[in-house]
Amino acid sequence: MSPTRQRTAGPRTRPRSITRLHIDWVACEGRGLCSELLPELLEPDPWGYPLARDGSREPAVPRALEAHATRAVEACPVLALRLVKRPA
Repeated sequence: MSPTRQRTAGPRTRPRSITRLHIDWVACEGRGLCSELLPELLEPDPWGYPLARDGSREPAVPRALEAHATRAVEACPVLALRLVKRPA
């Protein structure tokens, strides 16, 4: 009889994910409210459209700023922001 390999159940790990701020450029009207509410992540361009301070298309939202980011998403008058989870 050949030895059989037993599968051992290792600890389950969740895939790591990062919360990111997605900006819908088609919907955005450049009012600048999000840049005022979330200056740690966004800065307005000369026309009021938000630019990520790190230069990315979807800036990563640190855990410490998630409540502020949620407030910015909820306050956007044209619903151009949303928080998304992306793989790390």
